[in-house]
Amino acid sequence: MPDDVRQPAEFTADRKSLQPDAMPVSRRGFVAGAGLATGFALAAGPVSAQTVITTDMNGLVGGMVNVPTNDGKRMPAYYARPAQGQNFATVIVVQEIFGVHEHIKDVCRRLAKIGYLAVAPEYYFRVGDPQKLTDIQAVLRDIVSKIPDAQVMADTDAAVKWAGGRVGKGDTKKLGITGFCWGGRVVWLYAAHNPGLKAGVAWYGVVEGPTNEMRTSHPLQHAARINAPVLGLYGGADQGIPNDGVDRMRAALRAAGKSSEIHTYPDTPHAFHADYRPSYRKAQAEDGWKRLEVWFSRNIA
Repeated sequence: MPDDVRQPAEFTADRKSLQPDAMPVSRRGFVAGAGLATGFALAAGPVSAQTVITTDMNGLVGGMVNVPTNDGKRMPAYYARPAQGQNFATVIVVQEIFGVHEHIKDVCRRLAKIGYLAVAPEYYFRVGDPQKLTDIQAVLRDIVSKIPDAQVMADTDAAVKWAGGRVGKGDTKKLGITGFCWGGRVVWLYAAHNPGLKAGVAWYGVVEGPTNEMRTSHPLQHAARINAPVLGLYGGADQGIPNDGVDRMRAALRAAGKSSEIHTYPDTPHAFHADYRPSYRKAQAEDGWKRLEVWFSRNIA
């Protein structure tokens, strides 16, 4: 499928309602079969076509849009929501380090299937396209290292504002956020940033570590300031996020009297929800998704 493929029919049907700042932009296509996937970052490694989950657009509208940011830019974002209705509870979906590729878009569609407006902002749009890089170290060096936390918070605010507009049709008073890896860390930070957030689900996001001019702090330092209940989902065999750090985050939340929870899956690696990668663990991913559904249902009024 070519990179300049047009939006699905469901998106086109909703075209008349688009605002000028939400016109569709091209998106990458996805082809599953024989291991061929054009909708994933090359640096993520070979795609496992046997386990990739694909969610159809039946009963949904969605596609790529441009979201106005507070610095006058237009940030690409993918969204999906039910085709009928309005005032949908809203969930911001925060990408992995590989950007808004097909897996993240599919997560948006999964959320839309259960009644949410889901929006996944392209946080890297100012600095580069991670899908074109073949090496994860290049992604970290050339893209991730250039994204300041303050900008991520502001861009998330912009996505929330767009979601509440007449295209998104979301109710941002019913706001949740979920994210994976790089995005899992963002979930914790945003829960401390936005007092209007109702709930978050952080999948294997870093909670502590070195700081610099871009990453000025980490979630552990904000545990006492978490505004909304966050569910953390972690792998006990994650080689990049030590269990003792996760335990410190759990203890800090408890000491601060927060209603957040952290669940650790024993003998489970990082990125266990990423169904397109060898790290995928079906049982843990499905259990985590069920926990997400319950968490959002319970906390997003």
